[in-house]
This record gives sequence, C-alpha cells and structure tokens, in this order.
Amino acid sequence: MYFVYLILCKDSSIYTGITTDVARRLDEHRAGKGGSYTRSHKAEKLLHTEEYPDRSSALKREAEIKKWKRGEKLRLVKVKI
Repeated sequence: MYFVYLILCKDSSIYTGITTDVARRLDEHRAGKGGSYTRSHKAEKLLHTEEYPDRSSALKREAEIKKWKRGEKLRLVKVKI
C-alpha cells in the first residue's frame, strides 16, 4: 500500500510526497531527514493523505497534485491557511 500525502510547512507552503508509512515519513520530515525541501521549509503538520494499491498509481497522483496551484491543493484538503 502506498500513500500520497500533503504537508503544511512553517512558511505556509505545501509539500506533496509518497510513502508506504505516513507517520514514519512525517517524523523524518520533521527531523530534517525527509528531503531538501522540507529541511529548508520545516514540515509542520500533515494536511491530507490518499491511499493507493501500488507505487505506480501513487506516483501518478503525486505528479498530478504537484502540478496544481496552491488554491487547488487547499480545495483538496478543504482548509484555509
């Protein structure tokens, strides 16, 4: 099982990624071990997750979301930041 997730960063930017373990990955991002983007923008909280049966479909959804503008991502998570 794979998950697409969106994280709110301290500068109010939204990071999108995939993982097999959301809790572990969020902890990695918060510890500065997640990736260069979240190391510099500081992951704050999990906004959204979606579950997919395989890596391929999760990667396709991640790529789709990453193309979106901020407003579209906020509509997905139904949050005003």
